Amino acid sequence: MLAEKAQDLIRELHRSLNGTLSLYNEDKVRQVLEEIQTLFDQNKENAAGANKMGLGIICSIQLRHAALERNRRCLLAYLYNRLDQIRKMRWELGSVLPMDIKHNLSEQEVQWFSQYNRLLANYMRSLGEGGGLDLTQDMKPPKTLYVLVRCVMDHGEFETQDGNVILLKKNSQHYLLRSECEHLIRQGILEHIVN
Repeated sequence: MLAEKAQDLIRELHRSLNGTLSLYNEDKVRQVLEEIQTLFDQNKENAAGANKMGLGIICSIQLRHAALERNRRCLLAYLYNRLDQIRKMRWELGSVLPMDIKHNLSEQEVQWFSQYNRLLANYMRSLGEGGGLDLTQDMKPPKTLYVLVRCVMDHGEFETQDGNVILLKKNSQHYLLRSECEHLIRQGILEHIVN
Protein backbone atom coordinates (compact mmCIF):
# COMPACT_ATOMS: atom_id res chain seq x y z
CA MET A 1 0.00 0.00 0.00
CA LEU A 2 1.28 3.47 -0.84
CA ALA A 3 2.75 5.58 2.00
CA GLU A 4 2.12 2.86 4.60
CA LYS A 5 5.72 2.80 5.90
CA ALA A 6 5.68 6.60 6.28
CA GLN A 7 2.50 6.36 8.34
CA ASP A 8 4.20 3.73 10.52
CA LEU A 9 6.99 6.24 11.23
CA ILE A 10 4.44 8.83 12.34
CA ARG A 11 2.65 6.30 14.57
CA GLU A 12 5.98 5.34 16.11
CA LEU A 13 6.80 9.00 16.72
CA HIS A 14 3.38 9.62 18.26
CA ARG A 15 3.88 6.73 20.71
CA SER A 16 7.22 8.14 21.89
CA LEU A 17 6.43 11.85 22.29
CA ASN A 18 5.93 11.62 26.06
CA GLY A 19 9.42 13.00 26.71
CA THR A 20 11.34 9.93 25.56
CA LEU A 21 12.87 9.21 22.22
CA SER A 22 12.48 5.83 20.56
CA LEU A 23 15.27 4.20 18.60
CA TYR A 24 15.88 5.92 15.25
CA ASN A 25 14.23 3.65 12.68
CA GLU A 26 16.87 3.77 9.96
CA ASP A 27 15.44 0.76 8.10
CA LYS A 28 11.96 2.26 7.76
CA VAL A 29 13.36 5.69 6.78
CA ARG A 30 15.39 3.99 4.05
CA GLN A 31 12.30 2.10 2.84
CA VAL A 32 10.31 5.35 2.64
CA LEU A 33 13.10 7.00 0.66
CA GLU A 34 13.22 4.04 -1.70
CA GLU A 35 9.45 4.22 -2.19
CA ILE A 36 9.72 7.94 -2.95
CA GLN A 37 12.42 7.24 -5.55
CA THR A 38 10.38 4.42 -7.12
CA LEU A 39 7.25 6.58 -7.38
CA PHE A 40 9.27 9.43 -8.87
CA ASP A 41 10.88 7.12 -11.47
CA GLN A 42 7.49 5.66 -12.44
CA ASN A 43 6.00 9.13 -12.83
CA LYS A 44 8.96 10.29 -14.88
CA GLU A 45 8.65 7.28 -17.15
CA ASN A 46 4.89 7.67 -17.60
CA ALA A 47 5.00 11.45 -18.02
CA ALA A 48 7.01 11.08 -21.23
CA GLY A 49 4.18 9.14 -22.88
CA ALA A 50 1.20 10.76 -21.12
CA ASN A 51 -0.06 12.53 -24.27
CA LYS A 52 -0.30 9.25 -26.18
CA MET A 53 -1.76 7.09 -23.39
CA GLY A 54 -4.68 9.27 -22.35
CA LEU A 55 -6.51 10.15 -19.17
CA GLY A 56 -5.90 6.86 -17.29
CA ILE A 57 -2.15 7.32 -17.16
CA ILE A 58 -2.56 10.94 -15.99
CA CYS A 59 -4.72 9.77 -13.07
CA SER A 60 -2.14 7.19 -12.04
CA ILE A 61 0.61 9.84 -12.25
CA GLN A 62 -1.45 12.12 -9.98
CA LEU A 63 -2.08 9.28 -7.51
CA ARG A 64 1.62 8.39 -7.33
CA HIS A 65 2.51 12.07 -6.95
CA ALA A 66 0.06 12.43 -4.04
CA ALA A 67 1.61 9.34 -2.38
CA LEU A 68 5.08 10.74 -3.00
CA GLU A 69 4.13 14.05 -1.35
CA ARG A 70 2.54 12.25 1.60
CA ASN A 71 5.71 10.17 2.10
CA ARG A 72 7.82 13.33 1.98
CA ARG A 73 5.63 15.17 4.52
CA CYS A 74 5.56 12.20 6.91
CA LEU A 75 9.33 11.74 6.68
CA LEU A 76 9.98 15.44 7.29
CA ALA A 77 7.56 15.43 10.26
CA TYR A 78 9.35 12.40 11.72
CA LEU A 79 12.79 14.00 11.40
CA TYR A 80 11.70 17.46 12.57
CA ASN A 81 9.91 16.19 15.67
CA ARG A 82 12.88 14.02 16.65
CA LEU A 83 15.21 17.04 16.37
CA ASP A 84 12.76 19.13 18.38
CA GLN A 85 12.77 16.51 21.16
CA ILE A 86 16.59 16.46 21.11
CA ARG A 87 16.67 20.26 21.35
CA LYS A 88 14.32 20.15 24.36
CA MET A 89 16.51 17.51 26.00
CA ARG A 90 19.52 19.84 25.68
CA TRP A 91 17.69 22.47 27.71
CA GLU A 92 16.35 19.99 30.27
CA LEU A 93 19.28 17.56 30.70
CA GLY A 94 22.28 19.73 29.91
CA SER A 95 25.15 19.35 27.47
CA VAL A 96 25.65 15.61 28.01
CA LEU A 97 22.89 13.19 27.06
CA PRO A 98 22.48 10.00 29.09
CA MET A 99 23.73 6.89 27.28
CA ASP A 100 20.26 5.31 27.01
CA ILE A 101 19.02 8.36 25.08
CA LYS A 102 22.19 8.75 23.03
CA HIS A 103 21.92 5.08 22.00
CA ASN A 104 18.52 5.85 20.38
CA LEU A 105 19.90 8.61 18.15
CA SER A 106 21.22 8.27 14.63
CA GLU A 107 24.76 9.41 13.83
CA GLN A 108 23.41 12.56 12.15
CA GLU A 109 21.27 13.38 15.21
CA VAL A 110 24.32 13.04 17.48
CA GLN A 111 26.22 15.42 15.17
CA TRP A 112 23.27 17.85 15.19
CA PHE A 113 23.15 17.74 19.00
CA SER A 114 26.90 18.47 19.20
CA GLN A 115 26.61 21.41 16.79
CA TYR A 116 23.55 22.79 18.62
CA ASN A 117 25.38 22.39 21.91
CA ARG A 118 28.42 24.25 20.55
CA LEU A 119 26.32 27.09 19.08
CA LEU A 120 24.35 27.48 22.32
CA ALA A 121 27.56 27.52 24.38
CA ASN A 122 29.12 30.16 22.09
CA TYR A 123 26.00 32.30 22.35
CA MET A 124 25.85 32.03 26.14
CA ARG A 125 29.55 32.98 26.40
CA SER A 126 28.86 36.11 24.36
CA LEU A 127 26.18 37.30 26.81
CA GLY A 128 26.74 39.25 29.98
CA GLU A 129 29.96 40.66 31.26
CA GLY A 130 33.11 38.57 31.31
CA GLY A 131 32.14 34.92 31.79
CA GLY A 132 28.85 34.94 29.94
CA LEU A 133 25.40 33.88 31.09
CA ASP A 134 24.10 30.32 31.42
CA LEU A 135 20.58 30.43 30.00
CA THR A 136 19.92 26.77 30.84
CA GLN A 137 20.60 27.29 34.53
CA ASP A 138 17.17 28.26 35.82
CA MET A 139 14.20 26.84 33.98
CA LYS A 140 11.99 28.57 36.55
CA PRO A 141 13.00 31.81 38.31
CA PRO A 142 14.75 30.96 41.61
CA LYS A 143 13.39 32.14 44.96
CA THR A 144 16.72 31.64 46.75
CA LEU A 145 20.33 31.27 45.64
CA TYR A 146 21.01 28.23 47.84
CA VAL A 147 18.96 25.04 47.93
CA LEU A 148 18.96 21.96 50.10
CA VAL A 149 19.50 18.83 48.01
CA ARG A 150 19.62 15.10 48.69
CA CYS A 151 21.81 12.80 46.63
CA VAL A 152 19.68 10.09 45.00
CA MET A 153 22.64 7.94 43.86
CA ASP A 154 26.37 7.73 44.42
CA HIS A 155 28.02 10.24 42.11
CA GLY A 156 31.49 10.78 43.55
CA GLU A 157 33.30 14.03 44.19
CA PHE A 158 31.85 17.36 43.09
CA GLU A 159 33.86 20.58 43.13
CA THR A 160 31.97 23.79 43.84
CA GLN A 161 32.79 27.19 42.36
CA ASP A 162 34.65 28.25 45.50
CA GLY A 163 36.97 25.21 45.30
CA ASN A 164 35.38 23.01 47.98
CA VAL A 165 35.09 19.33 47.13
CA ILE A 166 31.90 17.60 48.23
CA LEU A 167 31.34 13.84 48.17
CA LEU A 168 27.94 13.16 46.61
CA LYS A 169 26.97 9.88 48.25
CA LYS A 170 23.50 8.32 48.23
CA ASN A 171 21.12 9.92 50.81
CA SER A 172 23.64 12.63 51.78
CA GLN A 173 22.21 16.16 52.04
CA HIS A 174 23.98 19.34 50.99
CA TYR A 175 23.24 23.06 50.92
CA LEU A 176 24.48 24.21 47.49
CA LEU A 177 24.18 27.13 45.12
CA ARG A 178 21.24 26.51 42.83
CA SER A 179 23.38 27.43 39.80
CA GLU A 180 25.91 24.70 40.66
CA CYS A 181 23.46 21.86 41.14
CA GLU A 182 20.62 22.64 38.70
CA HIS A 183 21.95 20.28 36.00
CA LEU A 184 22.49 17.49 38.52
CA ILE A 185 18.89 17.90 39.70
CA ARG A 186 17.63 17.67 36.10
CA GLN A 187 19.73 14.55 35.50
CA GLY A 188 18.21 12.89 38.55
CA ILE A 189 21.46 12.67 40.55
CA LEU A 190 20.28 15.21 43.13
CA GLU A 191 16.80 15.85 44.49
CA HIS A 192 15.67 19.28 45.66
CA ILE A 193 14.35 19.12 49.21
CA VAL A 194 11.58 21.64 49.73
CA ASN A 195 11.50 23.03 53.28
